[in-house]
Amino acid sequence: MSGAIEFREIDKSYRRPRASAPEVVLRRFSLRIAPGELVAVIGPSGIGKTTLLHLAAGLETPDHGTVTLGDAANPDHARLGMVFQQPRLLEWRTVGQNIDLAADAAGIDRALGRRLLQAVQLGAYADAYPLSLSGGQRQRVALARAFAVDPAIVLLDEPFSALDELTARKLRLLLQDLWLRQAPTGLLVTHNTLEAAFLADRIVILGGPPARIVREIKVAAPRPRDSEDPAFFAIHREILATLEGLAAPARAA
Repeated sequence: MSGAIEFREIDKSYRRPRASAPEVVLRRFSLRIAPGELVAVIGPSGIGKTTLLHLAAGLETPDHGTVTLGDAANPDHARLGMVFQQPRLLEWRTVGQNIDLAADAAGIDRALGRRLLQAVQLGAYADAYPLSLSGGQRQRVALARAFAVDPAIVLLDEPFSALDELTARKLRLLLQDLWLRQAPTGLLVTHNTLEAAFLADRIVILGGPPARIVREIKVAAPRPRDSEDPAFFAIHREILATLEGLAAPARAA
């Protein structure tokens, strides 16, 4: 069952080498992602998008405020799936073993992972090692692994940015299929505006620093979606116009 993701009054700073003062990335930042909702976060490089994802994953802790995953009855106990820019597979384990390890760690029947390998069209590669696969195939394994834990929440950190556009397009459709099967709550960090429009229920555009929400765009199209729908190109243009507006004062300065 899906659970919410909530950032409440978050502060986060980093101390950089030779810097005279800490770099403030987030200050009193709040965002709630409803159960079953997929939210894409877009903004300039270095604005704090990946920091938000790392905070949600528990890879970093806030200086102030709270990050909650789950629901009111069971906060912080939601099963979590993650997909990174790189697949991060164990190269000394077979494809099937990579999936099984994730399922075992979550206490989920391995059968789900094996069904997901079939769903991502890699059932015949269960005994292959990751180094024998193409980049797109490895990322398909990473998707299957993330969903093999039957996640309530899925975090996606630019999952297709290292792939060519044709492969990335196919994997976006595959991700949509997996989302329809399991309907988790999701946070997607991406620089790809069309990807955000196609995959997300809501797009959050960040400005700053420190990061702040400058605009939210709801995507009303029901799933399954057609990536050629003109509505997504219109949203893409809206996002670009907002990002260009953020950059204009910096250029003027």
